[in-house]
Amino acid sequence: MRRFSQKKHQEDTEINLTPMLDVVFIMLIFFIVTTSFIKETGIEVNRPSAKSTVSKSKANILIAIRNNDEIWIDKRMVDIRSVRANIERLKASNSQNSVVIQSDTDAKTGTLVQVMDQIRLAGIFSISISTLKNN
Repeated sequence: MRRFSQKKHQEDTEINLTPMLDVVFIMLIFFIVTTSFIKETGIEVNRPSAKSTVSKSKANILIAIRNNDEIWIDKRMVDIRSVRANIERLKASNSQNSVVIQSDTDAKTGTLVQVMDQIRLAGIFSISISTLKNN
């Protein structure tokens, strides 16, 4: 008889972890859903400075042009002939379509214009050029 009462007493003292695990799981889902992911071009560019710089809150597609006229999209180098195809692919995966170009100060203007032309041919007309704020 005594063994039975000790066993029952031990079962009563265990902590039920199910509600705590439910709360942790709900918090995990909350943090995953509310996290914003930062997109990067994959390279560092020496951007020009401007006094009329305006901050843009969201840009879906980032393109970088280096000083040797290399074009980078999604952390990989692309040729000027494949810019349009890459933009069309990225446009299909995003509901808001806007492009920000990070062009190096020593990059050729002709390359920048060609990239902008390919973006417009892909069907995106909201194009911004990234600059640094000049104090």
